[in-house]
Amino acid sequence: MNFSIRGQQIEVTDALREYVDKKFSRLTKYFDAPLMSDGNVTLGVTRGLHRVEVTIPLPGVLLRAEDRSDDMYSSIDAVVDKLERQIRKYKTKLNRKFRQDGSLKTLFSDVSGAAGSIVNGEIEDELEVVRTKRFFLKPMDVEEAILQMNMVGHNFFVFSNIDNQAVNVVYKRNDGKYGLIEQD
Repeated sequence: MNFSIRGQQIEVTDALREYVDKKFSRLTKYFDAPLMSDGNVTLGVTRGLHRVEVTIPLPGVLLRAEDRSDDMYSSIDAVVDKLERQIRKYKTKLNRKFRQDGSLKTLFSDVSGAAGSIVNGEIEDELEVVRTKRFFLKPMDVEEAILQMNMVGHNFFVFSNIDNQAVNVVYKRNDGKYGLIEQD
């Protein structure tokens, strides 16, 4: 797999380029055949934080990871770890969903030897709902929903929008601002 490495407000040195190539070569063990698609790696510095964004288009799935930290090398390591978790999770899902030959599951090689994998001491085999909540969606405007979200200490809040009577979600973004998700 080839990676297009570019820098935003940072010069991509040969050392950085070699480190990215070395770390991302770990991902090839998860695939049976060499991938023909090209991945994009963007390295950047914003307000003293080193940011790494990676996008890898695959047949039927788009792998994407991002990390910010005080050190570029630790950001690269964290992004590779996130991508490995995504690949293992997707592979487990495919193995459960598609049991016949010729499906998308043949895209990934069997590295773990088992259906599940262990990450940080937890088994990522089942996607299990462990709790269900039911509640009345009080009609409110966006500002009130943001206040309610902040009062309960969550990073998202589901509400019924008083303006259009639709179910909406407000959420807190990484930059400290707020986002709104509206249904079509």
